[in-house]
Amino acid sequence: MQNFETVVVETDLLIVGGGMAACGAAVEAAYWAKLNNQKVTVVDKAAMDRSGAVAMGLSAINQYVGLKDGKNTLKDYVDYVRNDLMGVAREDLVANIARHVDSSVHLFEKWGLPIWKDDEGNFVHEGRWQLMINGESYKVVVAEAAKNALGMDNIYERVFIVGPLMDGDRCAGAVGFSVRENKFYVFKSKAVLVAMGGAVHVFKPRSSGEGLGRAWYPPWNSGSSAYFTLKAGCEMTCQEVRFIPVRFKDAYGPVGAWFLLFKSRATNGLGEEYMVTRKGELENWAPYGKVKPVPANLRNYLMLLDVDAGKGPIYMRTEEAIQKIATSSGDEKAAKKKLKELESEAWEDFLDMTISQAILWAATNTAPEQKSSEIAAAEPYFIGSHSGASGAWVSGPKDLAPPEYFWGYANMATVKGIFCAGDASGASSHKFSSGSHAEGRIAAKAAIQYCVDNPKKPNVDNAKVEALKTEILKPLQTFEQHGKMSSDPDINPNFIKPKMFMFRLQKIMDEYAGGVSSQFRTSKSNLEKGLELLKLLSEDSAKLAAEDLHELMRCWENVHRMWQAEAHVRTILFREETRWPGYYFRSDRPKMDEGNWHAFANCKWDPKTSNWEMIKRPIIHIYPQQ
Repeated sequence: MQNFETVVVETDLLIVGGGMAACGAAVEAAYWAKLNNQKVTVVDKAAMDRSGAVAMGLSAINQYVGLKDGKNTLKDYVDYVRNDLMGVAREDLVANIARHVDSSVHLFEKWGLPIWKDDEGNFVHEGRWQLMINGESYKVVVAEAAKNALGMDNIYERVFIVGPLMDGDRCAGAVGFSVRENKFYVFKSKAVLVAMGGAVHVFKPRSSGEGLGRAWYPPWNSGSSAYFTLKAGCEMTCQEVRFIPVRFKDAYGPVGAWFLLFKSRATNGLGEEYMVTRKGELENWAPYGKVKPVPANLRNYLMLLDVDAGKGPIYMRTEEAIQKIATSSGDEKAAKKKLKELESEAWEDFLDMTISQAILWAATNTAPEQKSSEIAAAEPYFIGSHSGASGAWVSGPKDLAPPEYFWGYANMATVKGIFCAGDASGASSHKFSSGSHAEGRIAAKAAIQYCVDNPKKPNVDNAKVEALKTEILKPLQTFEQHGKMSSDPDINPNFIKPKMFMFRLQKIMDEYAGGVSSQFRTSKSNLEKGLELLKLLSEDSAKLAAEDLHELMRCWENVHRMWQAEAHVRTILFREETRWPGYYFRSDRPKMDEGNWHAFANCKWDPKTSNWEMIKRPIIHIYPQQ
């Protein structure tokens, strides 16, 4: 195996990730670091311009509270988030993001993001909390601001962070490697801000074969945030809450504009509107089934009941919505003009953020003004920023958090020196792109304060660093040692390649943890069998092999996915109820148990003993309940 140069980078605050949360963190940290003589470094496995979930662009900003307009309050947004997550939310975290998110959106506009305006100069809302944008370049605009604030000398791109560097019970930095050069990186810091996204491809995707990799959430999100925080010993929360979005089938184009802006209906193959015909089922999930808007998982559930009953496919009635808006525009000439405008907006909605959906429409001769389009539930994803909630258990802000939720610094995990934002931060759903940016800013400001309050740099054991280097580079050595023993690199008795490892993980999760093949159903016996197979997979991870740096990254991405998978299975098993039908259904516990499980289901892995601990934490309301 070729020699790897060890590159040591010393800093005060290390930001790992390059998406919206990391960009927000970089902008805010740069300001406070300059005032306090602190150094900030960002490391990203990709390139910030097109890194993270917003890489392809977006056609809407999904969180804008609009506090200056006086129409919404923080409590309004907290109520919305709590109800959508069936009562499980950290109200202090949600409110903290909500009170700062508008300023992030105003910064986006200042930096050059085109936000739709009406004739009076007001933002055009897609829904109560959503703004329409021309957002193909959304991430480029936000990344440029982050790079300008911090300077490229302080940003390391194409460096994959594998895991934490610890000094006892304190985080001392991170280790990883370049995916372009033979360099092993050791980042030493007083604090680490984790913002490496959620996890995709833990479950078998609906798209397979030549479509493998087509997912709603970006396939390069590999559970690195969860792995980093778990391996450091952080307490995690909501690991059972996976998110399953309903989107345009196969290319995952957005449905928000159709439902909220175009007021489209979704019907089954018989033309029935399942949200109407199955409305009675919502009573079984009260009080959350009675709120407006109906929680996303329950909307999914009603749709899946129709699919189970053989009433599919499910259609978005695009032609009906477009014709209705066009005909309401006045005379025939005005209607034709409006029809052309709507047709253009429909295509732009996809071209702004999901080009593959536009390609699929073209390939299937779909004209949205003439023909309905299929929608379907995707495979499960782990995402703390959308309608999921998985992430680390972090401290709330001092002025909002009850004592049980506060331990010194906003957004600090339960391990000293680790801060989390975006998908890395749990129990604070519906922050989306703008809220993730705002949460990155919140966490960065607190992290700089932590660095100022703790000026002594952690002690890093060089022997431990060398051991980590050997472990991380081992897949290259394994392939070099055994690769010539077979004519096909994917078939070898001495190792497993990362792609085959991923397929094995996906098969376990799909069949035993409630994937698409079982319509998201699972049970105690299935979950226990899944844990047994995950243990064998974990043992075999020591035999992962990589031909090059790219495959070395793939090896560790799949180890990260495996850890996310185990945390998920253990937490579903721990929560003995079905709280989110439409995301998963415990067939052996088919009802919601509000009396026993109106609580957070948390977990923690102990680095000293390698044992898992399951923890029930109380849900504490900071706003009066209706």
